[in-house]
Amino acid sequence: MSITKETLEQHLKDPAIFCCRREKGLVISAADLEDPSLFDDMVDAGLLTLSPNGLKIEQVLGSTLLTDVEALTPITAEVLDKVNETDSSAEKESVTNESKPIITTKIGGEGMLHIEIAKADHIEGLKLDLPIGGAAAPAAETFVPAPGVAAPTGEKKVIRTLKKKHMKISKVELGDKTSIIDGVLTIDKNVVDKAVLEDPLCKSLALDIIYPNERHQYTETIMDVCPIATKVEGELGEGITKVADGVVFMLTGVDEDGVQVHEFGSSEGYLDEKMYFGHPGCADENDIIIRCHAVIERLTGMTRPGPFAAHKCQDYVIQTIRDELKKYEGEVIREEICEDVRRAGNPRVVLVKEIMGQGAMHDNVICPTEPCGILGGQKNVDCGNVPIVLTPNQVRDGSIHALTCIGPATKEMTRHYIREPLVEGLAADTELDLIGVIFIGSPQVNDEKLWVSERLGSLLESLDCDGCIITTEGFGNNHIDFIQHIGQAGKRGIPVVGVSFCAYQGQLVVGNEYATAMVEENMDKGGFENNVAGCSCVTKEVATRAIQMLKNKMAGVEIKPAPKKWNNDVINANNKLLGLPETVLLDNGTLH
Repeated sequence: MSITKETLEQHLKDPAIFCCRREKGLVISAADLEDPSLFDDMVDAGLLTLSPNGLKIEQVLGSTLLTDVEALTPITAEVLDKVNETDSSAEKESVTNESKPIITTKIGGEGMLHIEIAKADHIEGLKLDLPIGGAAAPAAETFVPAPGVAAPTGEKKVIRTLKKKHMKISKVELGDKTSIIDGVLTIDKNVVDKAVLEDPLCKSLALDIIYPNERHQYTETIMDVCPIATKVEGELGEGITKVADGVVFMLTGVDEDGVQVHEFGSSEGYLDEKMYFGHPGCADENDIIIRCHAVIERLTGMTRPGPFAAHKCQDYVIQTIRDELKKYEGEVIREEICEDVRRAGNPRVVLVKEIMGQGAMHDNVICPTEPCGILGGQKNVDCGNVPIVLTPNQVRDGSIHALTCIGPATKEMTRHYIREPLVEGLAADTELDLIGVIFIGSPQVNDEKLWVSERLGSLLESLDCDGCIITTEGFGNNHIDFIQHIGQAGKRGIPVVGVSFCAYQGQLVVGNEYATAMVEENMDKGGFENNVAGCSCVTKEVATRAIQMLKNKMAGVEIKPAPKKWNNDVINANNKLLGLPETVLLDNGTLH
């Protein structure tokens, strides 16, 4: 299939290959050349062999063929009357030059973004004035200011403040009464007898304590990791919250027949091999884990009520600890100050987080009374999966309790949201104005997906966004919504960056013209859902790449198209430009 006139410009630097047999005397045009977007598949199928001596499309257009040439043959200088001159030396410099041009930006009048690139080595200086919020050109995957060069920022206005007091917990044990004394958390071993009465679908509940040196033991599938946090002043998103530091709850579950409560994949196995310790949704390396194991009614594991029963009963146990934490005045390891701020004059951006809402096991509780809790909250499925706007502080104060039972590696557990790297990164970025975090469910039926996505588009438009980042956990069915959301932003001229696990197993089955800036979450060497809980989710490194890519796209900087197949070298090249460590992939899902 020959290249089209519409896409010729973006392929001028690609290899020149004849799409069909061409005869001597032909003056080469775009209609004679194969579409470069098909090259990877042709090479894999053995239909095409690229040559290091082959010319690029810009070098052959308008040249005359001196001999007959067969289809799918690289064009070389020997078969042409002339080769067009190109600035190959400049092209090489732009690829290999390690010195970074200094970029400064500032907001001007009438919604204009002024960009000035100073001269660096052989790269000439450049000044640009771009309208903020207009349709942006595709952008360099990662093009960053030189170290120490800060862009001018908008004036900071603090809307509300949240103080999170991290209380040291050094020991956890089961006893006759729940208490916290001198950093020792004691849990009433009989509390499970009352907790199990919270829902008739929960048939039994058991607690045990796992210290960091005891993790090489069998565990059933990990349904959730949940912090212990409680409000002592104000509502979610403001005031004071106490967080038990050094300890987390881990919910596991099976039904009465021993079937794991999971969907696509399951993380049962040795705990030290089945959780990515240190990732946002997981236990940290030195955390004490309180394992709460639930057995639910047979055949309810693939329904909404079954898994919810396990979460609800565990929350009863956690609430007894919250009540003690409210009163506890022990050692504070650190105080975390979170601010909802506005920076008028900076680009207005939003974070959109697509969460599961497909009606079976997929559910999440939004805005409960207590951080990361259950009571007082509403399920996104029951709310029709429509977009719901939260403040960054509300997210960081535990406004999401995750009930999602998708594949372990790509699920964002409750602990993930209370320390979501994209929320943290966007809120702290002095060059941006984070105006909110939008949670939107992923319905099961296609018509509902489109309807919900259209509501998101209207919301983004009404918020007058200059840019947005859209994320989704898991892959497959929810990628349909994910791409729809990107399209809703793109068609309104809003620069958009997508963040998802795709890799090999989760390759996008649909796309659109606006999905030109995508960030990969995968951390498995084979590109699969590897059943290691919390492995392939948003990390600090993923968030940093996504935020920089959004800035580039809003500024109109070119983003190089991704390879047709997932390649971790692209990720590490971007990490290097941003001063981030390389992404080290798990080999066949093995942590050690």
